Amino acid sequence: MATAGKVIKCRAAVAWEPSKPLVMEEIEVAPPQAHEIRIKIVATGVCHTDLYHLFEGKHKDGFPCVLGHEGAGIVESVGSEVTKFNPGDKVIPLFISQCGQCRFCKSPKTNLCEKGWASDRYDVMSESDTRFTCKGKKVLQFMGTSTFSEYTVVNEIAVAKIHPSAPLDKVCLLGCGVATGYGAALNTAKVEPGSTCAVFGLGAVGLAAVMGCKNAGAKRIIAIDINPTKYEKAKVFGATEFVNPKDHNKPISQVLHEMTNGGVDFSLECVGSVAVMRSALESCVKGWGVSVLVGWTDMDDFAARPIQLIAGRTWKGSLFGGFKSKDGVPKLVNEYLEKKVKLDEFVTHNMTLAQVNDAIQLMQTGDCIRSVLSVALQ
Repeated sequence: MATAGKVIKCRAAVAWEPSKPLVMEEIEVAPPQAHEIRIKIVATGVCHTDLYHLFEGKHKDGFPCVLGHEGAGIVESVGSEVTKFNPGDKVIPLFISQCGQCRFCKSPKTNLCEKGWASDRYDVMSESDTRFTCKGKKVLQFMGTSTFSEYTVVNEIAVAKIHPSAPLDKVCLLGCGVATGYGAALNTAKVEPGSTCAVFGLGAVGLAAVMGCKNAGAKRIIAIDINPTKYEKAKVFGATEFVNPKDHNKPISQVLHEMTNGGVDFSLECVGSVAVMRSALESCVKGWGVSVLVGWTDMDDFAARPIQLIAGRTWKGSLFGGFKSKDGVPKLVNEYLEKKVKLDEFVTHNMTLAQVNDAIQLMQTGDCIRSVLSVALQ
């Protein structure tokens, strides 16, 4: 690549401050340093976590930044000491690293890693170090990835090399939303064949959780959302029933108890609301019910009566679906290519990076499942 070793000037959507529209700017992307990879981003999804940082978290030290963390692209150049990636490789940047050396990476119990932004900067949601500048100012790389830019630089411990035939405008969704929901059902909840499941929230993460429940062999999958138009989509992924809490004058947990003879075996909260998290727990059957928190939030405390857990329920959380990132994502890409995992059905809108604010508005109004933005030409 003729650009190797040089600063690249390219287009990016910059979030200069919280709660304001993103601005298309020309930014400078520095060459990769040791163990880093510069990636040309071909496609990116728009995920609720991008909106969370912009409109809810709003941490003043987290701006200006380039959002986006659900992308796929092609290696443009590599820094020194990078041996497993070459220019031209198709890759997915990862918001959870997998260094392979820390105590978490070495444990089969978790997919966390001690390296990268996620180890101690959950509030700011980016590292202090960045390879981006714009108008003379340092611009942070959101979640270590920043896929709302034509080029980004990511440490090799947070990049997955994927199958060369993978369509980047589809597999980008495995960088966050689909892997998160699908793995929460399979890896975290460990949904069992013949079980009854409830999924709260039918965005991309929730629909992926529905798909995970189906692939795990669940018998009943109850999809729950206040938007009735989501049910037809949920059926595509395997939902057997739909409940709209607005149709009932009693708590949703009571409705589910009555539908299931005392509660569901597994529930997954895919909204990011502490009130819904409590409802999901209370919807589980006593004795063995498992409820998993999947929706991302760090704004409020959650609460429940201790008897809920004393009576045998389990309450647990899931980050990136429990997948060890560099190992899991290439396998998920292969499962998509083998038609074992759906991706095309999540994409309701195809847009350009310049339309990112329109895509954000679609997500705010609930009028899309996933918008995929074309970023740089392949």
